[in-house]
Amino acid sequence: MKQKIFTFLLIAAAGLSACKKLEEQPTIKVFDDQQIQSYVAANSIAGLTKDENSGIYYKVLSQTTSGADSIKYSDEVLIVYTVKTLDGKYVSSDTIANHFYSYLGQLSFKNATTGFGYPIGLQLAIHDLLRYKGSMRLLIPSNLAYGVNGFGTGSVTNTNTRIGGNQSLDYYVNVIKDQNAYDDQVIKNYIAAKNLTGFVKDPLGYYYKINTQPTGTIGEIKDFSNVTATYQGYLLNDVAFDINSVTSAATLVPFSLVDGVKDAMLKHVATGTNITLLIPSSLGYGLPSSGVPPASILKFDFNVTGVTQP
Repeated sequence: MKQKIFTFLLIAAAGLSACKKLEEQPTIKVFDDQQIQSYVAANSIAGLTKDENSGIYYKVLSQTTSGADSIKYSDEVLIVYTVKTLDGKYVSSDTIANHFYSYLGQLSFKNATTGFGYPIGLQLAIHDLLRYKGSMRLLIPSNLAYGVNGFGTGSVTNTNTRIGGNQSLDYYVNVIKDQNAYDDQVIKNYIAAKNLTGFVKDPLGYYYKINTQPTGTIGEIKDFSNVTATYQGYLLNDVAFDINSVTSAATLVPFSLVDGVKDAMLKHVATGTNITLLIPSSLGYGLPSSGVPPASILKFDFNVTGVTQP
């Protein structure tokens, strides 16, 4: 009988000990908050406010003041962003590639092919915290990001291929209000950063540089002319999206080209012209584009070798 009582007491003590250990373990929300606070302290980040409902830390960097600009889930938005994990193992800082365009309510939807979706925390923050089109910094807890499983491929030790489990995220996000103004500033910044000279802004909004003067006559190219040229197309991060005719000439019809290229062909190009174009997204592939990120600024180099009429 004594043996049975002793065994029962041991089991009861073990059960109480296990319960105590479980009680001592922080919840994921507490864990996330501890990690974020440590990150803030280690990086001397000032000016953040904690949203007590979501646990998101945020700092509004700029925003409009008009209530008419309040962002709703049914609004179409263009978002430019950078993101990194708090452990620094995943960093995505290319603001040329990091674009999202769709309804805000679809931001966290998962892509049927890749399985990728933006964090629900990002969607909530833009709707609830930013309120007006502008920019802010966000520290999103993992329970509103990719959770315990993380996202990506390969080992969690790999850099930039995987967001580890229980990793909170550091976002800078800019909800673009005036696309034309934004594109123009990005082009100016690009010209300055690359120390480029000789570019002229056309009244339509694109920038051009004549590298080689034409042997033909400006104005010889019409909407339906056959323009023989070699050319290449890049994004401003030097990622090529059209290099099929770098060495082998193609025949182009201005009427079928994006507005920025078409206008430049008609106004600034003739046989013999070598020209570089920096084209804002509204004169390129626009917002719902395919093959390049939405609202991409385009860079083209054209070398025109011949012009004939249909």
